[in-house]
Amino acid sequence: MDNVRNFIKQDVISLAKELYKNNQNEQKSVVSWLMEVYEKAKDKDILVVHSPGGWGCANLENLIAWESSLVQGVTDTLSRMGKKWTLVQYFRTEDNFINHLKHSPELIRYFMTGKLYLAQVLAAQLEFLKKYLGNLKIILLGASQGAAFNNTVMKHLSNSDNIYSIELGIFFMHLSRRIITPRTLVIDNNGCTIDPVVHWDFMKAFRAYITAPFRWIRYRIDGEPVKFSACINVPGHDYHWQHLSVQSRITDFLRRVLITESRELIAGGYTISAEKS
Repeated sequence: MDNVRNFIKQDVISLAKELYKNNQNEQKSVVSWLMEVYEKAKDKDILVVHSPGGWGCANLENLIAWESSLVQGVTDTLSRMGKKWTLVQYFRTEDNFINHLKHSPELIRYFMTGKLYLAQVLAAQLEFLKKYLGNLKIILLGASQGAAFNNTVMKHLSNSDNIYSIELGIFFMHLSRRIITPRTLVIDNNGCTIDPVVHWDFMKAFRAYITAPFRWIRYRIDGEPVKFSACINVPGHDYHWQHLSVQSRITDFLRRVLITESRELIAGGYTISAEKS
């Protein structure tokens, strides 16, 4: 087993050097993340890769409540299906102001062009996992900016079976560039309220963002500091697992791609159509 692991690690190091030819720190990050994920996923049926919303830096303990409920809901559903799963997160930035400032130009370019090298990096790492873990099914999960990022990743995985994406509340500037495949579930509303962030209701979104700093300051004054993202309350931009429309659509999608599709593919010639929002 040690020989196999060493062989795989050498291959990971080669991939890291291809992705970041002149950046040893980023090479180390690729090797560290990919080897950790390989070890966690090698004896599992399902790998869930969660891409946090916002700046993409919130760990599970610091997610806003509705996004945390999505992660919990998906993994609970997999358990009920009798699947062996593991969960990892993929961070796009570090959780500090200086790092956010550093990545701001890159984020603006992403808003304008839809191109982000980090999406290509993650796609390459997922392809690597499929190379060594051929029976593993991978589910990308993301909301808001995380949904946009995962959709960009999927564009680099057009020929990769067994990699799926669940995308909720994508930001409006990415909507026209979004690609929906048979392996993608997109949800643009929670079944109760239209999401102004997706459908660009400027005034509702603007009010939520412009008043967020005042809520953030008030919480700190009251001795109850919270993350800034928790202060951005946009009515409708909320995909809590308790919303029956959200829960049922995700559950149906998981059942289709993990159970129904597998059975019908075994029977032969099953083709599925893309999910509609």
